[in-house]
Amino acid sequence: MSEVHAHDDSRARFSLRVWRPIVQRALANRGAVAGLLSAGITVAAIETSLPLLVGRIVDESRKGPEAALLPILALYASVFIFFAAGVWIFISCAGKVATRTADRLRRDCFAKLQELEPAYFDVRPTGWLVSRLTSDCSKVSGLMPWCILDFAWCSAILIGVTATMFATNARLALWALAAVPVMTALSVVFQRYLIRSGREARRVSSAMTASYGEMLLGARTTKTLAREEANLAEFQLLSSEMNLWAMRGAVLSSIYVPIMATLAASAGAILLWRGAGVVLAAEGVTLGTLIAFMQFAALFAQPVQELAQRFADILNASSAAERIASLLATEAAIRDKPIQSGSNQGASNQAASNQAASIFIAPTRTQVDELRFEHVDFWYREGVPVLRDFSLVAKRGQTIALVGSTGGGKTTIVSLATRFYEPRAGRVAVDGVDLRDLPLAWFTEQIGMVPQVAHLFSGTVRDNIRYGRLDASDAQIEAAAQRVKAHEFIIALEKQYDTEVGEGGERLSTGQRQLVALARAVLRDPQILVMDEATSSIDTATEQLVQAGVEEILKGRIAFVVAHRLSTIRRADLILVIEKGSIAEQGTHRELLAKRGRYWELYTNQFAADRERELLHLKDEAKAQTVASLVGDGDDDE
Repeated sequence: MSEVHAHDDSRARFSLRVWRPIVQRALANRGAVAGLLSAGITVAAIETSLPLLVGRIVDESRKGPEAALLPILALYASVFIFFAAGVWIFISCAGKVATRTADRLRRDCFAKLQELEPAYFDVRPTGWLVSRLTSDCSKVSGLMPWCILDFAWCSAILIGVTATMFATNARLALWALAAVPVMTALSVVFQRYLIRSGREARRVSSAMTASYGEMLLGARTTKTLAREEANLAEFQLLSSEMNLWAMRGAVLSSIYVPIMATLAASAGAILLWRGAGVVLAAEGVTLGTLIAFMQFAALFAQPVQELAQRFADILNASSAAERIASLLATEAAIRDKPIQSGSNQGASNQAASNQAASIFIAPTRTQVDELRFEHVDFWYREGVPVLRDFSLVAKRGQTIALVGSTGGGKTTIVSLATRFYEPRAGRVAVDGVDLRDLPLAWFTEQIGMVPQVAHLFSGTVRDNIRYGRLDASDAQIEAAAQRVKAHEFIIALEKQYDTEVGEGGERLSTGQRQLVALARAVLRDPQILVMDEATSSIDTATEQLVQAGVEEILKGRIAFVVAHRLSTIRRADLILVIEKGSIAEQGTHRELLAKRGRYWELYTNQFAADRERELLHLKDEAKAQTVASLVGDGDDDE
């Protein structure tokens, strides 16, 4: 079981604390919540008064003429008008609270995900995260207004009915409340089972959402490997498990709620038995009072049953609330340092002053002159080092190429340079200032990155190039495309720059997507540019066209180029051969070839492979020409 699912599978007891962020966002709708509470209390007060009016009508009808009943009947009718108005108000306000709470939760969860570092997403499936913003938010927000309403309505009814019963006849009130201790004990017992079934159902639901996402993203791979039946079997296992836990929760709820309702209703039978004896014994209890108590007992059962249902709903939704609360409480591992208070004395004051100075110097800088790694150690898992005592100085106008075996640490180096991760030991500094002392937002603006697999967003080609610089003009967008040789293929598209690229850029070829990503990086005009296998998806002919443009955009900035195609980095100012987290060799292309070491080995092996492919290609062309000439001679003979 993955770490994420293990977290979801927690067996912690139910706690209302996980609902705090949801309640806070619900209560932010002050007007709607106030209307909800007021309407609930008003309706409760009206319902509490109705049994007294009914009892009064019974007693008055036995005493005298029907004319004396008219004022009471008129009051009874008018009360129902206010009752209907109260119901309309709380239904309207509940809808507002639900929709606005869901909107706030979705926006806050999305904002939190935007703040978190890339490492957070490395261990969490996309479907797991999507379910937080969709099903989890909908589930808890839809429940929240009715919980607020029932808190006001049920509390008011229970307090009002209990107080009225004790004020009228304490003995009958005690008999009416005889079932409450049993109901409380049953709630405690059912709590554990209901919350477990709800949590398990939400866990499996997240796994199903993740499975959906993987299936859609990997549809082509599934087809080519004929994995349809196997995928269906795996999904059926998840679906069966989901059905198991959902049914278990439904069965528990179907047992719990009726039992609570039966116990609450049993108070009416007890009252009928004891109250009839009191009336017959003429102990000062009128028939109207007994009827009022019977209605009070039935009325008392309604909020108890409603609270039991809400409690079951809360338990079932607690796993969703837990995950939302967990997401909202997650602190970004990579964030700005807080500026310490000036109230500290001595060295603390000096440290705070230095920190504040470093934080506020950065935004006034016009350029980055140097990026330095100082004795950096890094690991993803404790005990498995990726970089060890890594040091490097990259200066403005310098292009540094990183080559070496897969898994050697090349991508980790550029991830540290862009502050996607932070060193475990040592530091990465810009012009002598530790990256951790610089504003993250400012440093991010200085970064441009073209990954190995370019991601495009739904929209037009123009939108995707403009994505990193929203104020760019159309002329600037086209100029950026021309610099990376993307303009030629773009103008050949049906709608040129206004062509829709589709989800993830699926309507463009892999090479075309890479060219658009290059244009996007160029338009951003970053001071630190990272190209992680940026030309690996481009064919050789296109690569030669793009290379000139790439070399042009690398000028005047700090550039890191991760490459397997060594032909693309021959003009780099410094080439680092990274092996097992350390620099095995460094120098220019000529210097490293002269050493006849690891770089020479990589280069000659790749050159031999490329030469072999070229010869095979030429051989195939020669065969094709021979066949064509033979066919031509045959036609001439005829």
